[in-house]
Amino acid sequence: MPQIFSSPFILILKLVILGVILFFSSIAVIWRATLDPMAAIGTPVEQPVPFSHKHHVQDDGIDCRYCHTSVEKSSFAGFPSTEICMTCHSQIFTDAPMLAPVVESYQENKPLRWKRVHDLPDFVYFNHSIHIHKGIGCVSCHGPVDEMPLTWRAKPLTMQWCLSCHRAPEHFVRPREYVFDMDWKPREDQEVLGRRLVEEYNIQSKTDCSVCHR
Repeated sequence: MPQIFSSPFILILKLVILGVILFFSSIAVIWRATLDPMAAIGTPVEQPVPFSHKHHVQDDGIDCRYCHTSVEKSSFAGFPSTEICMTCHSQIFTDAPMLAPVVESYQENKPLRWKRVHDLPDFVYFNHSIHIHKGIGCVSCHGPVDEMPLTWRAKPLTMQWCLSCHRAPEHFVRPREYVFDMDWKPREDQEVLGRRLVEEYNIQSKTDCSVCHR
């Protein structure tokens, strides 16, 4: 029986099939890395200005709430406005090249486009204020932000990770007055303290789907 396809054609066909397989494999790897919450852990997120929490918190002693003004009363912590930045930087480091985008933003009345480090999917509802008022510290979800020269995600923020706290809040809750204290350590057994605070703050172990998926 005569050969239907020539050898060069078969070779080209094999190379095309191999190329298609490699292409879609690469797409799958990239797609998985994009969705994998672990992929972003420990990797600084590039911002319009290389903002250092370590410098502003540890060196200058600025409280979280000075920049994140709505964290106690809203579902969002809020990004600092340029006006907040300029309350200090209209007086200090005014000519620093790295602050040029801040000065330009202020002069042109255009907000800086900060990138979210902790960007949950749109189908997940999270409220900062309720967690703050129930005694969950910033460091529990955001890690030691006060030690970060550039900001990165410290926790996976997966559903299973969130549920580990919702199922046993006594392991994580702290007195409300220490929510913003990044160095706080319990003076007694955490579980004993936690059980007392769970009752005092009326914390309920909410694990129903409708709590986060509305």
